[in-house]
Amino acid sequence: MKIPIKNICCIGAGYVGGPTMAVLAYKCPQITINVVDVNQNRIDSWNSQDLSKLPIFEPGLKEIITKTRNKNLFFSIHIGECIANADMVFISVNTPTKTKGLGAGKASDLKWVEASARQVALHAKAHTIVVEKSTLPVRTAEVVTKILKSSNNYENLKRKSSFDILSNPEFLSEGSAIDDLFNPDRVLIGGESQDAMNSLGEIYKNWVPEEKILYTNIWSSELAKLTANAFLAQRISSINAIGALCEATGADVREVARAIGTDSRIGSKFLNSGPGFGGSCFKKDILNLVYLADYYGLKEVANFWEEVVKLNDWHQHRISRLIIKKLFGTVSGKKICILGFSFKSNTNDTRESAAINICRDLIEEGAILFINDPKVEPKQIAIDLNKDEYKELKDINKIQLLNVEGLWCFEENIYNAFENADAIVVLTEWHEYSLIDWGIASRKVRKPCFIFDSRSILVKEDIVKNDLNFWRVGDGNCP
Repeated sequence: MKIPIKNICCIGAGYVGGPTMAVLAYKCPQITINVVDVNQNRIDSWNSQDLSKLPIFEPGLKEIITKTRNKNLFFSIHIGECIANADMVFISVNTPTKTKGLGAGKASDLKWVEASARQVALHAKAHTIVVEKSTLPVRTAEVVTKILKSSNNYENLKRKSSFDILSNPEFLSEGSAIDDLFNPDRVLIGGESQDAMNSLGEIYKNWVPEEKILYTNIWSSELAKLTANAFLAQRISSINAIGALCEATGADVREVARAIGTDSRIGSKFLNSGPGFGGSCFKKDILNLVYLADYYGLKEVANFWEEVVKLNDWHQHRISRLIIKKLFGTVSGKKICILGFSFKSNTNDTRESAAINICRDLIEEGAILFINDPKVEPKQIAIDLNKDEYKELKDINKIQLLNVEGLWCFEENIYNAFENADAIVVLTEWHEYSLIDWGIASRKVRKPCFIFDSRSILVKEDIVKNDLNFWRVGDGNCP
């Protein structure tokens, strides 16, 4: 028996909750969807008439918001009221890695999940399907269930509230999240109640083919999300490790990747060598997998997955060390132009971005960084680097006069950032960086100047012919 769903509440207006609910509202105009969050500024951004001020940048998102907002999609801070009216509640809150206490550095901090479950227990007025959308450790549903069925039990009975718990992990790739939601590889629904699972499945059937909707038990669903991210991150670390070997032996990692990618058993996806994986999920989910394996006494399994993270960290620091080596062993007082700070193109998300470690290393060595990114705000860069922007650097003459080192500033104009630069480093694969006129760049930089392409988006011949030195990740044919 299907449980009719007319009203949905999503707790959490972040990278998952906002875009997911926008697409649900667009594909299911018959359902009213309320996205709630305790952060008033975030909600104000979602409600802004200026769509450039949405808190999240995703291609196609603002067009969907335009078609759904204040029609059947609403953003507010009225958490209790929206839960009370909901037939289904999605929990889509942050689950960061714990920084202290038991499991610090590996286990997920579930305080926001627990707080959300308590809010549902407090305000739900009838039978409510609670859906885990956040990436969670295995058996988190057990915790949510205990909270829902024991908190304010007398009040629950009086309100005739009862609950079914489902796991419905997201498999979104930032930068293509809207397309991933429109055309998912699969939709995974885990639970114990077939009626509840069918109710959620019927929502997705509005646009997802039935054969792509997979039903599992709730524990398999929770573990599948962690495993998927771990496997993808492993491929990235693997190809970057081979890239380092290519540089040492004269091979080209792009040619190696093309050769192995044609093997149907391997496939070509996630075989692009780069500065290392980033984003909100990969590192966090692998470390959570490590914690789980340790908890269950599977030390060898834990060690295996932990090495994926260690290799990624090593690779990021390897790039910064290589930049220093190429610049004659020192970057102290040298101007380096950084192109890209988000962890990948088509997103303003900087969480675990490779640019953070690389820029920190260079600043620590005394470099002066001019950072450009088309979507990341300077204030976010300052937070990530834990170092305020030094805006006086915009005047290039002051750099030589002040003899400063270990500072950074933001530069919106790429060609201004090239002025007297000793190196240019591409860290994010934004399309506009592939269109740079290297003839103009060559006239602005200080020679000899190195161009470091960590994303393989530049044309080597265009750079070399303009009297610029060139290095590309995984390319053993670069001097």
